[in-house]
Amino acid sequence: MNKPSPSFPRPLADLTGAALGDMLKRQGFASSEIVARWAEIAGPEIAAHSEPLKINWPRHPDETAPEPATLILRVEGPAALEIQHQSAVILERVNRFFGWRAIGRIALRQAPLRRRETPRPPAPPDPAAAGRIAASLPQIEDEGLRQALGRLGAAVKGK
Repeated sequence: MNKPSPSFPRPLADLTGAALGDMLKRQGFASSEIVARWAEIAGPEIAAHSEPLKINWPRHPDETAPEPATLILRVEGPAALEIQHQSAVILERVNRFFGWRAIGRIALRQAPLRRRETPRPPAPPDPAAAGRIAASLPQIEDEGLRQALGRLGAAVKGK
């Protein structure tokens, strides 16, 4: 008799890794780490205006002295000149991340970045509903706690 495999929650990265891995390999990325951790690698100032687009590896690598690759960055138009001036810093940070001189030069492509929309903060709970809920909790003697529970109840009911 076959035992069913244990069912447990798996991280989303495990499920999407295989699907995204093939796409990233076509773009020259050995792993998704440089894309996912670009803000940590390049720094927040640089990452705010750029993102890694592709890594071009040499066609015929020399086994004795491997030729470094070219990192292609998508850069917002106005920031391209500043990113170009910081290319030595970016090269040093990326190669430190890889642990060896993997990248020898940086090429820039000016294009709008794909921005993720920042989620809007939830609307504040209705004060009238919060007051009604707080009034329905006479057994709680602490007024601050009663008001906080009223706001919490209004926020939960509002969804």
